[in-house]
Amino acid sequence: MEHQKVRVRFAPSPTGGLHLGGVRTVLFNYLFARKHKGDFVLRIEDTDQTRYVEGAEEYILECLRWCGLNADEGPHVGGPYAPYRQSERKAQYRQYAEQLVKDGYAYYAFDTPEELDEMRTRLKTEDNPSPQYNHIVRAHMRNSLRLLPEETAALLAAGTPHVIRIKMPANEEISFTDMIRGDVHFNTGTVDDKVLLKADGMPTYHLAVVVDDYLMKISHAFRGEEWLPSAPVHIMLWRYLGWQDQMPQWAHLPLILRPDGNGKLSKRDGDRLGFPVYAMNWKDPRTGDFTKGFREMGYLPEAFVNMLAMLGWNDGTEQELFTIEELIEKFSMDRVHHAGAKFNIEKANWFNHQYIVKADNQRLAQLFMPVLKEKGVQASEEYVATIAGLVKERCNLVSEIWDHGFFFFQQPENYDLSPVKPKWNADKRQFFLDWASVLETLSDFSLHSVEESFKQLATSMNIKVGELQLPFRIMLCGGKFGPPVFNIAETLGKHETIARIMKALTLLDA
Repeated sequence: MEHQKVRVRFAPSPTGGLHLGGVRTVLFNYLFARKHKGDFVLRIEDTDQTRYVEGAEEYILECLRWCGLNADEGPHVGGPYAPYRQSERKAQYRQYAEQLVKDGYAYYAFDTPEELDEMRTRLKTEDNPSPQYNHIVRAHMRNSLRLLPEETAALLAAGTPHVIRIKMPANEEISFTDMIRGDVHFNTGTVDDKVLLKADGMPTYHLAVVVDDYLMKISHAFRGEEWLPSAPVHIMLWRYLGWQDQMPQWAHLPLILRPDGNGKLSKRDGDRLGFPVYAMNWKDPRTGDFTKGFREMGYLPEAFVNMLAMLGWNDGTEQELFTIEELIEKFSMDRVHHAGAKFNIEKANWFNHQYIVKADNQRLAQLFMPVLKEKGVQASEEYVATIAGLVKERCNLVSEIWDHGFFFFQQPENYDLSPVKPKWNADKRQFFLDWASVLETLSDFSLHSVEESFKQLATSMNIKVGELQLPFRIMLCGGKFGPPVFNIAETLGKHETIARIMKALTLLDA
């Protein structure tokens, strides 16, 4: 493996939305491949047709495009090891399953669903609540290990539904070296005889992942730690098929945990706690369930990727903000943590804020335009870009441009005049009436000229500028918030600024 070209793969099932843990797996594969000048392969594992969801594959591809983590090979771009959908590779899996049976490493099992249910009911105890089809049970079931050869042949000739199961050794110690966890040991006696080929002729994950990793020359396989219990089956398949020397180096990534650290983060947790766990919006075509994603919530892809990189990895320094080029340069599997990483939405928002502040205003405007459309507000992209530049320092999400700048798009419906009224008097009222007239005459309605005329008139009327700025802010915004007040006036323009002054004076007179 030392001299083999680095080839990694992300192999999702097209069964629904892409969890942020899945995107992190993509990211770690991508960074490793790029660092080592290798290939990143996308393979669609759609062997379980009962769970296949229409549109899920296209959704996965779009998620990767949004994150900028594009594969070198896959169903969308082709490649030297096509096809990259397991459903299109169906014929070859039976060949290897049959070879395993022939070599004595697997067997035909003819048990009906009813017989399997009866076995589980019969063997269920308090100590064994979920009986498995293992090296002990197989001796009492309807399979080719127990039947006479002619009985097996007759059942196969008659087209009797059957599966092919791996024949796990009864008591063998096996081990492998995980790139994150070091040496990992198992006893095969604790592992059941997994189904390799289903009755419909489709392989299970266990057979397909080994065959495809071999045929596609995968050098390193990164997956979540929840797959660790399957490792003994896969190791035995690599051995039984005679490919042990070509087995990829494995790394089982730590889980992404709930904010309290108690268990794996799920979609249900996101729904309960009010934050996304999917990369993009996902609507299940079967149930109609809708789940909001990071993209549509207003996260920038580079912030999302940076945040994911720091969930279970660091470069050994205090640095937290990395470009994708820096991540590629610094990434190494020996810096991936063993323990699960707690997801923190406040930290995710912090990352996004950093990138929003640095983002081009025109880009922010383009991303914000759909929010305006939803609200039925029309504005030019140029105008929105100006507003984005004024308020982005306050925003964690692109959508928050509205929260911090709604008054740029519509006159305030409510005015908090309570900070103004106690010190309001006839002189201040006269100041704004006179200043509105001055503003009418300005040919240059720039920030500088508006501010200069404001200060000159205040000085001539012997009123402190500071006592007039808060009333002016509330006239324009409706409250004590917003960017610098003369920037607001310049952006709103002469006509709208004067209109808002006059409207607020009417309210103060009431």
